[in-house]
Amino acid sequence: MPLYALIARDPGPERRQRARPAHLEHMNRLDEAGRLRHGGPLLDGDENAVGSLIILEAESLEEAKATFGRDPYIVNDVFGQYDILETKQIYPRQA
Repeated sequence: MPLYALIARDPGPERRQRARPAHLEHMNRLDEAGRLRHGGPLLDGDENAVGSLIILEAESLEEAKATFGRDPYIVNDVFGQYDILETKQIYPRQA
């Protein structure tokens, strides 16, 4: 199944903290469905979250955009900017 990456930047930590519980619920559902390949914060030099990188499996770019569009971080405008792009796993090498 194709992979899609959400690469996002936060304008500040306040919005992230308010939406975090709902965001984690959304991520847990995707994880339980086996659709997540990676999910976590982008960090600055002081270990502060300044964005997110999430890679998920989806049938199409449209499906990926719809799935990411339900994430509370997007619904609640946590991200100052974000991109959703198709990606391809090269490493680690698949057996």
